Amino acid sequence: MIGKINDVVRKELMINASQRRAFQAFTEQMDLWWPREHHIGKSELKEAVLETKPGGRWYEVGVDGSECNWGKVLVWNPPRKLVLAWQITAEWQYDPNFVTEVEVNFIEKGPKLTSFTLEHRNIEKFGAQAQEIWSAFDSEGGWTGMLKSFAAIAETEATAA
Repeated sequence: MIGKINDVVRKELMINASQRRAFQAFTEQMDLWWPREHHIGKSELKEAVLETKPGGRWYEVGVDGSECNWGKVLVWNPPRKLVLAWQITAEWQYDPNFVTEVEVNFIEKGPKLTSFTLEHRNIEKFGAQAQEIWSAFDSEGGWTGMLKSFAAIAETEATAA
């Protein structure tokens, strides 16, 4: 059974970009930092898509044109906060009745400095696989590595702008 300490995967970063730029990189440019090997569809990943609006879909497009849902936008409050429903089970399948939450906050600390936090919560809903899933989300192959790529995209474009 998963312990209370591991019910949430929490990541914190300082991003050398404005709050607006960091939010944009996370939401509008997810496809640039989302790893190609992180897909659940039968086809290779062509594009990771986040519809930037309340209730928007979060999904993948395969190289064959197929679409596979991952979740949806629960809270849309640019450029401060985003909450996504992660509707992928421990078997790595989309289930519209399964929901864990990914909350992302962007706090402006200066003109080109943003405090970024990500919490993936309700990990206990993965049941017997909760600890294994928590470890995967917390790893370099999970949110840890993906957020490094996200920060690099946000910061690179911020310095180029």
